[in-house]
Amino acid sequence: MIYVDSLLCSPLERETPDHRPALDQIAAGEVGCVVTTVGFWEDATESMDQLVKWRHMAEDNADLVEIAYTAGDIRRIADSGRCAIVLGFQNVSFLQGRLGYVELFARMGTRVGQLTYNIQSDIGGSCYEPHDSGLSRYGKYVVREMNRCGMVVDLSHVGNTTTLDAIRHSAEPVAITHSNPHSWAPHPRNKPDEVLDALKDNGGVIGLSVYRNIVGEHTTAEKWSEMVAWTVDRIGIEHVGIGTDFDQTGGMEYVSWMRQGRWARETQYGAGSKANPGKAPKLDWFASPADFPNAEQALRARGFDDREVALLMGENWLNFFDRTFKEL
Repeated sequence: MIYVDSLLCSPLERETPDHRPALDQIAAGEVGCVVTTVGFWEDATESMDQLVKWRHMAEDNADLVEIAYTAGDIRRIADSGRCAIVLGFQNVSFLQGRLGYVELFARMGTRVGQLTYNIQSDIGGSCYEPHDSGLSRYGKYVVREMNRCGMVVDLSHVGNTTTLDAIRHSAEPVAITHSNPHSWAPHPRNKPDEVLDALKDNGGVIGLSVYRNIVGEHTTAEKWSEMVAWTVDRIGIEHVGIGTDFDQTGGMEYVSWMRQGRWARETQYGAGSKANPGKAPKLDWFASPADFPNAEQALRARGFDDREVALLMGENWLNFFDRTFKEL
């Protein structure tokens, strides 16, 4: 069984030459693959700088990780006892309005791109906008070019109208790498039933999160596994995985950049609020990648059998990557 985390939002650089807590947590949890967050608001040059940093990190920690470009790479790396790093962005600001940059960033190893982050863009609407514009004409071109280049269309922070437009327009299965059902935990970041149903029809996968701000009051292993079971009943087991949304190492400066970049002077709270402005505390039972075995145990306790547990813990994502990753 290969554990796959479809969204990790923190950097993984070593703090000192001989200390690597985030990487050790991934190794302790025997996580075979993580989709990383290379950037949020960075332009093309800054995004390339970030790609260089991630490649250097992987080279410096080759005993634990390796960058994966295909689903076959993921399985090979995981089988070696290491973790496969899939390079992804939580925004496509790296395009800077240039359609041709989709292929360039795909050739540089980018395998996942979220269409919008926390504000309106030239692609479409964010989940936090009071009015969702839907997918723009440019956004339609971007979606099809991402399809052609084997870059996964991620819709996690995307507004619901734009999400539905993207699903309808995409020629390939799409992903919601880190979100939860809105029916289970009402929050702008979570997805209503009509989006989940459209994702199923598209052949896509959702990574259910353990980020406290979007699990609502359902913070125990029992409640989380109940949410998994509800989602499986709604859209089918082949469409459900795990996307923790863990930030293991980023401090408040990193969180501030994540939430507002350069686009606002006033404090932005992301999935938090003025009453809850800081980093959200982790769930007691699933506080880091080291706790991935606890998720497996929770699913087994819920009654999922061996095949179903393997699908939910990672095989669904691997099958999805088989269908969507392409080599140019």
